[in-house]
Amino acid sequence: MAEIYLAGGCFWGLEEYFSRIEGVEETTVGYANGQVETTSYQLIHQTDHAETVHLIYDEKRVSLREILLYFFRVIDPLSVNKQGNDVGRQYRTGVYYTDRADKAVIEQVFAEQEKQLGQKIAVELEPLRHYVLAEDYHQDYLKKNPGGYCHINVNDAYQPLVDPGQYEKPTDVELKEQLTEEQYQVTQHSATERPFHNAYNATFEEGIYVDVTTGEPLFFAGDKFESGCGWPSFSRPIARDVLKYYEDKSHGMERIEVRSRSGNAHLGHVFTDGPEAAGGLRYCINSAALRFIPKEKMEAEGYGYLLTFMQ
Repeated sequence: MAEIYLAGGCFWGLEEYFSRIEGVEETTVGYANGQVETTSYQLIHQTDHAETVHLIYDEKRVSLREILLYFFRVIDPLSVNKQGNDVGRQYRTGVYYTDRADKAVIEQVFAEQEKQLGQKIAVELEPLRHYVLAEDYHQDYLKKNPGGYCHINVNDAYQPLVDPGQYEKPTDVELKEQLTEEQYQVTQHSATERPFHNAYNATFEEGIYVDVTTGEPLFFAGDKFESGCGWPSFSRPIARDVLKYYEDKSHGMERIEVRSRSGNAHLGHVFTDGPEAAGGLRYCINSAALRFIPKEKMEAEGYGYLLTFMQ
């Protein structure tokens, strides 16, 4: 067993979230890295402790790297002393370790996050000090109060964890060699392929669709539907953190552009006219930005970890 301490805003939601992740054996909440050895909920604004979740996890079932990726999924790493509606030093973000060997793993994940975001993150990285177990009232709060306040979506724990470190973006020279001209123009210069006359508009086999530039998995075939627009349409991504969203005012329209996380490839746009039963969204995606992998080939191509999530 191993342990790590995570500060990510209000500890009620963060504890419930991590308690749902396979391999996490025990969670408790407390106050960490303050200026003195003792504190309480009423005193943390004076002692400068952070609301923190203590995790004990089985390294054979979930790694520290995976724990950290789950952590970054639900925090805003750029926000200073604020997560959700909660404001104050006690709500700052941090990763506090007790095993010095963990520091290198944490630093690597931090560096990857900063590279993706293009700026330094506001998450503390320190050895644990002055940890105080919180009052019984706060332990397993959302299990005791299912309708209680929570600033994160705890069900994000059930979404597939896609490690961006496995899907590195090739150089521009490599992309020009690997992609067709249409694929390159769509993904790198936000071009749009012809409707109906594209590779996957009418494809409805079981499998997954991945970023053509990096191989990062983006959509399950089970979430694809016929929209009549002429391009592949999906109701949701494999996991919400595999996509990035940008305001797009080109061509005299106001749209939300969708790009891949690791490859930063232009994929298409997302609209609010999708199936209501599936959330109401329509991800309108260029076939040229995707590569389809049939279900029977997923294991051989390194995507076997997603098979249990197939509909």
